[in-house]
Amino acid sequence: MPDPADSSVTVTLAEIARIAGVTRAAVSNWRRRHPNFPAPTGGTDISPLFSLDDVQDWLRAQGKLREEARDLDWLWPQFEALGDRDVMGAAIAAVGTSSLPEGDVDRGTSAVPLPEGARRLVRQALQLAEDEGRAETFRFLLDRWLRAHVRQIVTTPAPLADLMAEIAEADVRARAESEGQGPPTGATRTVLDPACGTGSLLLAAAQRESHGGRLRLLGQDNDPVLAALAAARVAPAATLDGGVPSVDVRVGDTLRDDRWAGAAVDVVLSNPPSNERDWGHEELATDPRWTYGHPPRTEPELAWVQHALAHLVPGGTAVLLLPPGVASRRAGRRVRAALLRAGALRAVVSLPPGAAPPHGVSLHLWVLRKPVDDGRMAPEAATLTLVDTTQVRIEHSGGGKAGMDWAALREVVLAGMASAGGRGNESDAPIGTRTVPIIDLLDEQVDLTPARHVPAAAAVVGLRLRRSWSRFGSLLHELQDLTSVLARLELDFERGSAQTTTIDELVRASAVQLRAGQAPAEGSIRGGGVVAGGVPVLTAQDVLQRGKSTGWLPIGEVSAAAEKLTVTAPDEVIVVGVARAFDAWVDTNAPTVLGPQLFALRTDPSVLDPWFVAGCLRAPANGRQAGSHASTASRINVRRLHVLRLPLDEQRRYGDAFRRLATFERTLAEVDGLGRELVGGLSDGLSAGGLPRA
Repeated sequence: MPDPADSSVTVTLAEIARIAGVTRAAVSNWRRRHPNFPAPTGGTDISPLFSLDDVQDWLRAQGKLREEARDLDWLWPQFEALGDRDVMGAAIAAVGTSSLPEGDVDRGTSAVPLPEGARRLVRQALQLAEDEGRAETFRFLLDRWLRAHVRQIVTTPAPLADLMAEIAEADVRARAESEGQGPPTGATRTVLDPACGTGSLLLAAAQRESHGGRLRLLGQDNDPVLAALAAARVAPAATLDGGVPSVDVRVGDTLRDDRWAGAAVDVVLSNPPSNERDWGHEELATDPRWTYGHPPRTEPELAWVQHALAHLVPGGTAVLLLPPGVASRRAGRRVRAALLRAGALRAVVSLPPGAAPPHGVSLHLWVLRKPVDDGRMAPEAATLTLVDTTQVRIEHSGGGKAGMDWAALREVVLAGMASAGGRGNESDAPIGTRTVPIIDLLDEQVDLTPARHVPAAAAVVGLRLRRSWSRFGSLLHELQDLTSVLARLELDFERGSAQTTTIDELVRASAVQLRAGQAPAEGSIRGGGVVAGGVPVLTAQDVLQRGKSTGWLPIGEVSAAAEKLTVTAPDEVIVVGVARAFDAWVDTNAPTVLGPQLFALRTDPSVLDPWFVAGCLRAPANGRQAGSHASTASRINVRRLHVLRLPLDEQRRYGDAFRRLATFERTLAEVDGLGRELVGGLSDGLSAGGLPRA
């Protein structure tokens, strides 16, 4: 293991940029302009590594070490040099727990042994924390660790964790009010997360707690490192008198080895693991937790649902984040029916895609309440509240990318929960909400998917139409401006054939570097929208079907496997080698990982303009003459593609025209998509009788 204090600690270009407070492009410019910039000590040409000590000395000598640069920026690379994920995580947990008062957190079952090098680094971090603050130091290190291991560790986003805690708090308050009781005061409320990970939900519960009493937080996780981090993260936010730890996080397989067996809690909040087949189906066949039926092998999530209910006091509340399939899969219909008949399932909320990993899926929140064992079903338990929030999206101002409107999502969900059990006019229900009698759901499917039962809200549909019309109008103005420019281009089709060269000749002249896309390791690509710290992966299938990336890889994995991947740099040209989807464009959103049958062209800027090259390559006639035909498919021989022979100044003039043409094409495609959306929305509205009376 490397010594945290020695010169073997290395940093990437991105780390140097972060430390210096500049962009990565600026660091790349320093490398080109300054001959004395530190030479790489490892890595690859695309992702080189540099000695941390050498970089620090160079930045200081050049006067580029920003005054506000924190010692924390230099601390993280030393933690990263520890190499092992678990050792890094355990060291960060030690930083978080070392300065906590004894008794604030139960460390007994969460401790992870640390080698001497890691212990020295923990001491160094604690010394630094005297100036930076322990909480700030711990938060910084934990955030960097989570970003570096985003593939292995699933976390609940803070806004969603806060919403889940608020739903539970609101349900507890609603139950107390329905029984004629006021909000509890002075009592200790206990919250359990049986799959706590790094403690996001326990932390949200501690931060939201406002009932005036005391709070005890219990957790369990199969990973001792995550359990240690959860304990360190949550302990400062919760207090409990009497010498009992306010936070107690234990290690073990929750379903097989319940470390909280016999504990009865007021609230369960959890984002349990999903799609696990080896969860103990056979060995737990007679487990007393299965009050509502033995969960099928393919339905581990229903085991977690019943585990949560088993730990609740009568009338206690559980909020679980689950995959959408749990609400509809045929194998689980008997357990779902039993939950409905008992009045244990109170609400199902479908979230918009992107609310939590996996980001391409519309996850569900299940709100459960343990029935009171008095033989009577509360009137509101005879119905199920279904809330569909899948359309709660907004456009980020200036960014153009769809993002989550957490405030709007919270408003819709809490309004829907407040209407739970309501028997009034359905037209008075909040947007996207419907309260369904349980008897109507007990059919052969027992499908609890909100979208199956909640009609599209007129207000939501109207809002989408108004936004679409506004964007449609803006695009038409853009098209008009582009049309006026492109229409003025006078092309001389009678000129003789211009001189051209091929990509093969340009490669041999070192004016172009050509790299073929490579397939990432099997199973490594994550689906859904690209998340922070992720690099999009573009495949030929993506281009054929959607025209954009549908998967991504964590930046850490891309750096580690740089020699085995084809990763674009800014202003490189991407060429599709499949005849059916032949295209070429400048990658303005680099980096992008390219799959097979895609190619990256890096041009020498002193010889070739990338927009000019891309424009020449993507001409349909160029693709036709470079095609190679086989019995099953037609491909493009990229080396046979032609480029005009022009001086660099003339190339830039052509490149500007090609750039406008590419923008014109993208705008036309967006207008087409919006036009279809508007036609569909208006058709739905008219067919539903939405036209105002004359």
